[in-house]
Amino acid sequence: MRKLALLLITISAACGLHAQSSTQGIITISPQQCVWHSGDDSAWSAPSLDESGWQPLTQWKAQPDQSRISVRCRIDPAAFRNLDHPAVQVRLLAAYEVFLNGVSIGRNGDLKSGLFRMDSIRVFPFPPSLAANRSSVLLLRVVFRMISVAPESSMQVPELRVGGTNGLRDNRAGVLVKQFSDGATSFLPLVVIGIVGLVLLGFSAWDRTHLEPVLLGLSCAFVGLMFVNVLCGTLMTRQPVWIQLVLYSFSGTANLLAQTFFYFALARKRVPAVFRLLIGAWFVCATWPLAELLLRPRLALRLDTIHFSVIAPVSYLLLAILLGCGPFIAFWPYRKVPRRMRAIAGLSAAWGAVLIVFFLALAAEPFPRMSGLFQAWQSTLFPAQSIAQLCMVGAIIAFILRDQRQIAVQRASLAGEMQAGREVQRHLVPLSMPSIPGFRCQAAYLPAAEVGGDFYQVFPRTDGSVLIVVGDVSGKGLKAAMTGTLVLGALHSLAQENLSPAKILSRLNAQLVTASDGGFVTCLCAHIAADSTLTLANAGHLPPYRNGDEIPLDSGLPLGITSDTIYAESTLHLVPGDTLTFLSDGVVEAKSAGGELFGFERTRSISRQSAEEISLAAQAFGQQDDITVLTLQFTPAEVARA
Repeated sequence: MRKLALLLITISAACGLHAQSSTQGIITISPQQCVWHSGDDSAWSAPSLDESGWQPLTQWKAQPDQSRISVRCRIDPAAFRNLDHPAVQVRLLAAYEVFLNGVSIGRNGDLKSGLFRMDSIRVFPFPPSLAANRSSVLLLRVVFRMISVAPESSMQVPELRVGGTNGLRDNRAGVLVKQFSDGATSFLPLVVIGIVGLVLLGFSAWDRTHLEPVLLGLSCAFVGLMFVNVLCGTLMTRQPVWIQLVLYSFSGTANLLAQTFFYFALARKRVPAVFRLLIGAWFVCATWPLAELLLRPRLALRLDTIHFSVIAPVSYLLLAILLGCGPFIAFWPYRKVPRRMRAIAGLSAAWGAVLIVFFLALAAEPFPRMSGLFQAWQSTLFPAQSIAQLCMVGAIIAFILRDQRQIAVQRASLAGEMQAGREVQRHLVPLSMPSIPGFRCQAAYLPAAEVGGDFYQVFPRTDGSVLIVVGDVSGKGLKAAMTGTLVLGALHSLAQENLSPAKILSRLNAQLVTASDGGFVTCLCAHIAADSTLTLANAGHLPPYRNGDEIPLDSGLPLGITSDTIYAESTLHLVPGDTLTFLSDGVVEAKSAGGELFGFERTRSISRQSAEEISLAAQAFGQQDDITVLTLQFTPAEVARA
């Protein structure tokens, strides 16, 4: 690293010595040597032109309605002595054409539309014939376009220099390096902010529960895009100015939206309706220059005056209100701001105060008495607002990281609870069915969430009978699963007492009424005796299907509502080949994207299919709740053959 640093210092010193030696002999053309006139007639470039009607350039004042001017300068012939390749250097953000002794030697941009390239310092070599004549009259035809540049840098007196071509190019490189080094204090925070924005977006773009990091990331990313735009101007790239206009309008509007909504999202408030209207007004101001680009040049130049004197000041004033006053309004009143948020609110207010001064100084630029205010303060305002923004972004990122750490802890705790819930679910819905002589059993379970409230169990008894229980706990998630566990715990005990289905439901109901916290449980209890007699009792659950037909049952009240409920029983006799289908209401209540229910008719039509086919059909239609299907086929002939 030390060797690399020494190498960079050596190269910089060598470049400095080269620039110093090559820029010797460059002469700056003073404004005292120049006169100006409104208009841009190329005939005014003739050396013999009568300049009696022209005014000294030192008395020229920018006037927005005077977009076309011509500047004539007389160059001392001594400036060309001992120069092998004489040239003129022009520094100006405008469209212009350079004439030497009546002959055009170069231009920047289009004189009809006033649009130009962002290369603000250009070198125009003298043609050999003109260099030999040692001409001493230089003319600039200039067309100012207000939408092209910010008011603080528009309509400036052209800077003209004469010297050797190589020396002028080295001078341009030196100015570029100086501009970049002077702006480093402002640029570096913007670079960091842009990178931070991309990182924030990468980490938080998929988290819809917290919009603050996403909005802050977008704001920072668009600030970085604006930095790229400013950097292109600082490095004097040759990009057309309309590209800068498009990037400025897009990135400025996007940053304004993201930053304004971020403040209010951070304060847990809605953006006021007045702010929404002001954002709309800003959008009109930001797109005004883009609209001018689509107009005919003559009409566009006329409207340009309105942009300079009205649109630009109004847009800066809107920015002062939205971005500068935004944090004050979002966090007002300060005493009600949570203690953990007060540092963020304070930094946001400090940044807002800097932005208010920054944009008000820009808004005052078109007014004669306050013209130059921003130029006098910009060396302080640019670094101040960049550093304030970086500090505020850093503090907010620290705040977000602290919240994310707390969220991670909560999610870890929730993950542990969900794991416990899945263990509970394993008991509610066993993965494998017990082997029951004389029956083929199948079950399918599709929860609507990670943990559901449906349950089913099959209890073979020592006397050859089978007890089947299918139920559904009101609600979803871990709470419903825990209630289901309570029911199953009681069932395991009741199943050993040789009770009838109605008695089992009555005992379960009594326990749930005592332990209930406001929920209820639907439950269907079926007993298949050794002589193939099926006894059913229902507590508000869907009746089962026998060979595709619904078995008529008394519905009964769900468990856990009232303690004095009596449940009725229904009996029927099974024959070999009979298929029983038990299911939860998640099948019937499946809903399509258009709002149509799966319904009882579709359920009945597929009730003879396998448990897996029924459950998948309901899920594909549009699952809304837990889906449980249990099928039993009565096959006593297989028992006999065995």
